[in-house]
Amino acid sequence: MSKRIKESVTEELEGKKLETRAEVKRLAGLTIFVVVVTMLAVLFLTALHAQDKDSLNPPDKYSLKSPSGIAFADFRGYEDWAVVSSARTDQVQKVIVANPAMITAFKSGVPGNGQPFPDGSMIVKLQWTQKKSTEAQFAVDVPDAFSQAFVMEKNSKRFPTTGGWGYAVINYDAASGKYTADPTSLSNCGNTCHTVVKAKDYIFHPYEKR
Repeated sequence: MSKRIKESVTEELEGKKLETRAEVKRLAGLTIFVVVVTMLAVLFLTALHAQDKDSLNPPDKYSLKSPSGIAFADFRGYEDWAVVSSARTDQVQKVIVANPAMITAFKSGVPGNGQPFPDGSMIVKLQWTQKKSTEAQFAVDVPDAFSQAFVMEKNSKRFPTTGGWGYAVINYDAASGKYTADPTSLSNCGNTCHTVVKAKDYIFHPYEKR
């Protein structure tokens, strides 16, 4: 009788061990499932957050480069450069600004004195669409949406075939608030037009009296 009891107890213990192992395996599988789901959820939320962040904070405009490698970062601070001149067509208004090195050259008489602008000179033509003013007491067109920055930089070694000047176009889309490098703006993209003012070191606009 005692032997049967022992066998019964042994069988019962073995059964409990099997049940325990099965439960452990089940819990382990459930834990792995929960961890995987949690990781996927974290990855999804991280990607969603990054997407939202990018939409709210588009890439820095100064990270842009033209197809020929002209970096917009070279013109950092152009927003506060001194005004050289202005111009307008029937569709757009333009303000031309230059960096301190070029402004100094202008004030010293370049290019009217026959001297070229020094390497390091940079000039930017800022362009806006225009609209009729609804506030002025007379008919006048005023800037509407910013649309483009046409940039030139002087580097005789880098741009020997275009009078030392490199050209690039940075477009701006007001609707999306994004800047993009124009895919067609090669480093010589403006040279054809500017050759008519070769005698002025390829610069159309003089430093206007003020």
